Amino acid sequence: MTTSAETIAKQLNLRTIQVAAAIELLDEGNTIPFIARYRKEATGTLDEEQLRQVETTLDRLRALEERRATVLASIEEQGKLTGELRQKIQAAETMTALEDLYQPYKPKRRTRASIAREKGLQGLADLILQQERTRETPERLADGYLNDQVQTVEDALAGARDIAAETISDHPEVRRVTREKAMQWGSLSAEKITDAEDPRRVFELYYAFDFRVDRVRPHQVLAINRGEEEKVLRVKVAVTERDWQEAVFMYIRPDKRSPFFDQLIEAVRDAAERLLLPAIERDVRRALTEKADAHAIAVFAANLRALLLQPPLAGRVVMGIDPGFRTGSKVAVVDPTGKLLDTVTIYPHEPQKRWKESLAILQKLVEKHRVNLVTIGNGTASRETEQLVVELIRNSGTDLPYLITNEAGASVYSASPLARAELPDLDVSMRGAVSIGRRVQDPLAELVKIDPKSIGVG
Repeated sequence: MTTSAETIAKQLNLRTIQVAAAIELLDEGNTIPFIARYRKEATGTLDEEQLRQVETTLDRLRALEERRATVLASIEEQGKLTGELRQKIQAAETMTALEDLYQPYKPKRRTRASIAREKGLQGLADLILQQERTRETPERLADGYLNDQVQTVEDALAGARDIAAETISDHPEVRRVTREKAMQWGSLSAEKITDAEDPRRVFELYYAFDFRVDRVRPHQVLAINRGEEEKVLRVKVAVTERDWQEAVFMYIRPDKRSPFFDQLIEAVRDAAERLLLPAIERDVRRALTEKADAHAIAVFAANLRALLLQPPLAGRVVMGIDPGFRTGSKVAVVDPTGKLLDTVTIYPHEPQKRWKESLAILQKLVEKHRVNLVTIGNGTASRETEQLVVELIRNSGTDLPYLITNEAGASVYSASPLARAELPDLDVSMRGAVSIGRRVQDPLAELVKIDPKSIGVG
C-alpha cells in the first residue's frame, strides 16, 4: 500500500525520503520556519513553500483517510461491505470519489424511496432496473406487490420508480461522469431576481450572465456568490439533457424489449430532475467556490507581499497628512526613527477654508523640524490637500518632495489597542496621520500592525 510520503512525493514532484523526513518533523510539533532553517540536512533542503505544500497535502490525505475509515465502518455495520466495494473505497483518491461510493449507503432521512422500500416495493424496482424481459405487463407484475400500504397498481409502480430513481442518482459512476461533463460543458447562469434591490447596481454585470463553467473566472464566481447571498441574483448550473443522459445510460441500460422500458425511462428522468442534477449543481458550485477562494487568497498574498516588501525611505523626517474636509486635516511629523515630533490640525478646505493659515502652519513645521518628505493619505480631500502642499513647496522655493500614500487601514490602526499603547496621549484621529507618516519610512514595520483584511490588497 502506498504511504502518505510516497503519495505526497509523487504529487509534489519531490523525493520520498525528503517528504518522509518533513512529515516526521511536523508530527513532532516542529514549525515550518524551524524546519526550513535548522533541519535542512534532514529534509534535503526543502524550502518553506515546499514544506507548506507538504503540510497542506498531508492534512488533506489524513482527512481523506479518516473519512475512509468512517465510511468503511458505516457500510460494514450495515452488513453491505463486499470485497469489491472495499477495494473501490480503498482506491478512492479524492473526497469526492469517496463520497460518491458512500452515497448509496449513507444514512438518509426518510425519502420517497425509503418509504417505498418500507412498503415492500424493492423487488418491483429491481425488475425495472434490471429491465426484466417477460411477457407479463408491468401492471400485472405490480399486482403481486399490493398490500395494506399499497392499494393500487399505479401506487406500486410509482413507488418502484422512486426506488429506481434514487438508485440511479446514487450510482457513483453516474455521478462522477455527470459531474465531469458539468464541469467541462455545463453552464453557470445568473439573473436578477425580480424586485430585488440593488440601488448602486453593484451586480449589474451579472443581471443576465451565462458562461460555460470551465470558462468562468474566479472573480466572477465570488461576485455571483455575493449577489446570491444578498438576494439580488438567482444562480443556476445547467447540464444539457444530452450530457446527463449519456452519463446515465453508460451504466443504466434501458431495453426496449422489456415491458419495464417506459418505467425505467420515467425513473431516469425523475432521477435527473429531482435528485441527480441538483446534487451535481451543488458539487459544481462548491468546486468553483473552492477554486475561486484559493485564487483570491493567492492574489491577496501576492499583493500583500508586494506591499509589505516596499523599500523603506529611511533617514527622513516625514510630515504625514491625513486629509479631511469638515473635521480638518490631521498633520503629524515623525523623525527618521518614527518618533512623533509634532502634531496639528489644519482647516484649509470647506467649510472653514483657512487656506493661508494652513500654509503658514505647514511652513512653520517644515522649518522647525527640517522636514524632508511630505506624505499625503489618498482618502477624502487628498487631491485638494495635494494642491495645498504643492503651493507650500512653490512658496518656500525648495525642492521638498511629496507623495500620495495608500492610507488603507490607518483608521483601523488608530482605534486599535496597539495604537493606544504606542500613542496613549494622542487623539484617535491624529494617530492615523502618524501611521501615514511612518508607513513610508518602514512599510513592513507599520503595516504588520494592521489586520490584513483592512489593508486594502484583496
